[in-house]
Amino acid sequence: MEYRSLGSTGLKVSVLGFGCGAIGGLLVRGSYPDVRATVARAIELGVTYFDTASLYGNGQSEANLGAVLRELGEAEGGRVIVGTKVRLGADAAGRISAAVTASVEGSLRRLGRESVDLIQFHNRMGAVSRPAQDTWSVADLLEVAATFQRLREQGKVRFWGFTGLGDSGAILAALQTGQLHSIQSCYNLLNPSAGRAVGPAGGSDFPYENYSQAIDVAGANGVAVIAIRVLAGGALAGTLDRHPVAAPTPNPIGSATDYASDVAHAQRFRFVVDEGHADSLAEVAIRFVISHPAVSTALVGTSNQPQLEAAVAAVERGPLPAPLLARIAAVR
Repeated sequence: MEYRSLGSTGLKVSVLGFGCGAIGGLLVRGSYPDVRATVARAIELGVTYFDTASLYGNGQSEANLGAVLRELGEAEGGRVIVGTKVRLGADAAGRISAAVTASVEGSLRRLGRESVDLIQFHNRMGAVSRPAQDTWSVADLLEVAATFQRLREQGKVRFWGFTGLGDSGAILAALQTGQLHSIQSCYNLLNPSAGRAVGPAGGSDFPYENYSQAIDVAGANGVAVIAIRVLAGGALAGTLDRHPVAAPTPNPIGSATDYASDVAHAQRFRFVVDEGHADSLAEVAIRFVISHPAVSTALVGTSNQPQLEAAVAAVERGPLPAPLLARIAAVR
């Protein structure tokens, strides 16, 4: 397992992160014995970063992760690094600090921990604040960050960041405030715009949401990059089939207007497998993401232990070679 710096925090994390969300579904809908066995195997294989959120299963993911880590003897301050998130509802407008504090304290109770290594703002960013539309401004984010700082002084959090979804201008402005330690950035084969230049959003060359090379801006400002949507909700496995524990076909979180189109578009990268450079499309997708030097860790959600084993095998094969990355960049 490769380990990379988590931005300027001083922490090191495994290049493969364990996603504990609802898409893979294991930590939300899996049986506890399966959860325990898979988390234990992940740690055995060198995975050190586990990413959950209060939103996942209405706290079930946090509760399961905390219980398993305690049972496995993974104490705070050890090799496992835990990240969770705060998602504000519209009722938090005008009382952001109180809402953030209550959310963090609830997460700590569910996790059974006195502190969390990384806490992240889990709402969409916008040029102006519109909480009723789940859009929050950079000024709102800075108020959240100031609350995280106070919680750090109380020993409840160590570092903090945000999810880089929404208006790209607001995301880039947030990265340059100097007040954040991390960003969760959407980055995958279908939509690589956070990591390299593409055509304008809505244009014929690039009709998807353009994240305006946010990964490069983050790297330049010492902000850690946690890559999310690495498999585009499963579409980059190249099949419409869903594991029973996984979420049903999700709303598109890769690029297209529907999940089936994302699956179809994934076939454009099948040549990498056909030429023997990788064993599966999922492997291509994971290795593509970790090929970006500014990515600290690539989050992959799993439904079972075999999926975990496959993801670990993918990262152990390392980044894709530069000539192959150039060919991938030319795919339209």
